[in-house]
Amino acid sequence: MEFADLIPISKLDGVTLSGACYKTPVDGTLCMTGHHLFLSSRKQGVEELWLLHMAIDMVERKLNKESPGGVIIIKCKDFRVIMLGIDNTDHFNCIAQSLEDIVNMEVLKYKYAFYYRPLYPILEDGWKIFSPEDEIIKICPIPEPEWRVTHCNEKYEVCSSYSRLLIVPNSITDDVIKESAKYRDLGRFPVLCYKYEAKSGCE
Repeated sequence: MEFADLIPISKLDGVTLSGACYKTPVDGTLCMTGHHLFLSSRKQGVEELWLLHMAIDMVERKLNKESPGGVIIIKCKDFRVIMLGIDNTDHFNCIAQSLEDIVNMEVLKYKYAFYYRPLYPILEDGWKIFSPEDEIIKICPIPEPEWRVTHCNEKYEVCSSYSRLLIVPNSITDDVIKESAKYRDLGRFPVLCYKYEAKSGCE
């Protein structure tokens, strides 16, 4: 599937942008791509719209009662409400339908994070920026008699919401953890999250 199939109108002049986050309505050209919505008046010092489709929570249509067209109300995940006024009913419905189709698309590979391909070489591996081993040492220097590091969740098979390395009581084996997790909500099991050195307390 190509995004062009979902966007019969990719550019439309004469669209009015308004909302609580804009001091005055902005008249300009609306452009829609597979992942972004743009509106620009091409005037110096005038606010513009640059919105990622993933930031949209809901799209509503409000037809004008006495004139053609209507207002597309876009409710964003950051609580912004953006309104697009379009004075042609066919264009109004076409843009609204395109937005609804793209926002409600559930195919993961077409989401922006998976679809985007940078045009420059990646110089560092982002997966190596954060080291679970280093973070664990900050919480609880290992080895300690009461605690140990477990690799039982290495592939996130025991609990999908826990990290792959965890600190657990030294007296409990990995087999016991795996079995006990089967009887707990979402496979969660007791782990060390914080250690208060002054009073030897932990959570």
